[in-house]
Amino acid sequence: MTTPVCTSVSKAAVPATGTPAYPSFASYVRARQPLLLRTARSLTANPSDAEDLLQTALTKTYVAWERIEDHRALDGYVRRALLNTRTSQWRKRKVDEFACDELPEPEPVPGATDPAEQQALRDAMWRAIMKLPARQRAMVVLRYYEDLSEVQTAEVLGVSVGTVKSAVSRALGKLREDPELVRVR
Repeated sequence: MTTPVCTSVSKAAVPATGTPAYPSFASYVRARQPLLLRTARSLTANPSDAEDLLQTALTKTYVAWERIEDHRALDGYVRRALLNTRTSQWRKRKVDEFACDELPEPEPVPGATDPAEQQALRDAMWRAIMKLPARQRAMVVLRYYEDLSEVQTAEVLGVSVGTVKSAVSRALGKLREDPELVRVR
């Protein structure tokens, strides 16, 4: 849920009489804010930036309220203010990337494994686990991927601790003999 962006006029716009100079601006914002906020969200990457963008556009609209002749075209005016403000922000952004002759490749860390090799090993491991019978697969996943103890695994599956121990032992034996995993080691 978002907070209202601009639902009342500022104190600077209230004359000494105490009545707002633009009584219809507040009602316009209340009525059209959800639609205008959706438009702002389509122009930005996150909701907070969209709210800031809409606030800025509504401020510009409020300042020009007396000069806007056709109040039936207010949505178009505010949309144009949104787009112009976003374009100005985009043009003022700081560029952190610079073109260079050589690509800055990180130096390989001694002893570190290649991420592609790690992913290949994970994939091979999951294929080997999927070959296990369902009960053994469940026990291996609970013990080693979910990091449950033997007692917790037994409770979850409704079996004895001895059953978990023997089934996991047989499953690990099958995994050690899997041709894909032997080849990767």
